[in-house]
Amino acid sequence: MGTDTVRTEATDEAVERRREQHGWYMYDWACSVYSTSVLTVFLGPYLTSVAKAAADADGFVHPLGIPVRAGSFFAYAVSASVIVSIVVMPMAGAAADRTGRKKPLLAIAAYVGAAATTGMFFLAGDRYLLGGLLLVVANASVAVSMVLYNSYLPQIAAPEERDAVSSRGWAFGYAAGALVLVANLVLFTAHDSFGVSESTAVRICLASAGVWWGAFTLVPLKRLRDRRTAPAGTASTPGWRQLAATVRDMRGKPLTLSFLLAYLVYNDGIQTVISQASIYGSEELGLGQSTLIVAVLLVQVLAVGGALGMGRLARRYGAKRTILGSLVAWTVTLAAGYFLPAGAPAWFFVLAAGIGLVLGGSQALSRSLFSHLVPSGKEAEYFSAYEMSDRGMSWLGPLLFGLTYQLTGSYRDAIISLVAFFAIGFVLLARVPVRQAIRDAGNPVPDRI
Repeated sequence: MGTDTVRTEATDEAVERRREQHGWYMYDWACSVYSTSVLTVFLGPYLTSVAKAAADADGFVHPLGIPVRAGSFFAYAVSASVIVSIVVMPMAGAAADRTGRKKPLLAIAAYVGAAATTGMFFLAGDRYLLGGLLLVVANASVAVSMVLYNSYLPQIAAPEERDAVSSRGWAFGYAAGALVLVANLVLFTAHDSFGVSESTAVRICLASAGVWWGAFTLVPLKRLRDRRTAPAGTASTPGWRQLAATVRDMRGKPLTLSFLLAYLVYNDGIQTVISQASIYGSEELGLGQSTLIVAVLLVQVLAVGGALGMGRLARRYGAKRTILGSLVAWTVTLAAGYFLPAGAPAWFFVLAAGIGLVLGGSQALSRSLFSHLVPSGKEAEYFSAYEMSDRGMSWLGPLLFGLTYQLTGSYRDAIISLVAFFAIGFVLLARVPVRQAIRDAGNPVPDRI
């Protein structure tokens, strides 16, 4: 009888864990539409056009009295959003671990971001400053929400499950991005049939991403469970003091910091490609918005298979080796992008296919690999550091991209400058002994990592 009871409890626990995992996947489904439709496809070219409409005769806008080339405004706004994220994310992570209440904080971050995204419907005329403000709020909100979302991974998945669970989460996100992009493509290309202008169609696409984000966030908020993980006696510790203690703790785990440094570098390149690819396609290659939407749709569809496929490769070769292989592919693909001929959509689609095959997997496996380096009870705080490397510290790439364009006037020079992030990231990651890093974090080492 006792054995049956234990077996029943284990079965119930497994069922509850799968329920949480399915709910967890749905937040990727909810918020990834923002990253795809807003950040990757529509907002860059549209905000650039709005900034150009507000520019002076020399092509400059003057936010806060600072002369900025209109073509660089979007990249600078992304960098500004990252700086705000750096301030807010550690506070959210510390508060989540201190109180054990991640869900209320996740809800706040998600709905502030969804509201800012929905507000992009009002981005018309020459309101480039409104667009920059909403971008900063939405980007900071999605970064905070991802700190809390990612910190659930070690709690809802056993060590041997994490590569697969993380990969499925990314796959859900890319599937949602593809689905909404199809609807966006229909509206954008047939806007006359719907009785709206092209700019109105774009604003509807932007706002619909916010509505989608808010609606599907209800699912993870219903299924995920809060867990009290902070050690006894820390309940009254202010967030910043607890964060300072975590920073000191991380300094005692130099291999975890070494991984974060490598991830910071190569992911900076990934995030910059995501946010600036549509600018490169529209401004340098002279491709229309419909072509860009189809290219990003291709990325989304292939990224679903790429994330799941690289998850399977990780089971055979280990997450670290698989990530290193993806960085080689990133380097080759991005370097090839420099030579793409203008006005040739077919070659841009080939580039998009290369990106799609490695995009989801390199991100998913990086997340699952880091989850092994997190001490129990410090998930949200450690993932705030991870998210600072993911989104919060990814300001160097957009800044370099914007500065390169401002100095040279060439988006080709701007795109080729990003190759350095992948090459340097490869070298740094190759030097990290991940098995020792996992042991130093006090976690069991999987058979293959």
